[in-house]
Amino acid sequence: MESHIQIKLFANLQKFMPASAENYAIEAGITVGTLLQQLDIPQDMIKLVFIDNVRPGLTSILKGGERIGIFSPVGGG
Repeated sequence: MESHIQIKLFANLQKFMPASAENYAIEAGITVGTLLQQLDIPQDMIKLVFIDNVRPGLTSILKGGERIGIFSPVGGG
């Protein structure tokens, strides 16, 4: 069953932003890890993932309607 989520990519991850990020179609029941694979974001570029302002694991299930925020590691000094 197709559902939709909202995706926000931050910093240098914005180049992976799909055109349909505001209403991105997913198959209900996919995991966060599967979503990241679908977006072709290299694992080493991902530092934090939030679903509706909560930090889940990569095995968390997406049902549709969620807001996903994905952040890269931040350098500084």
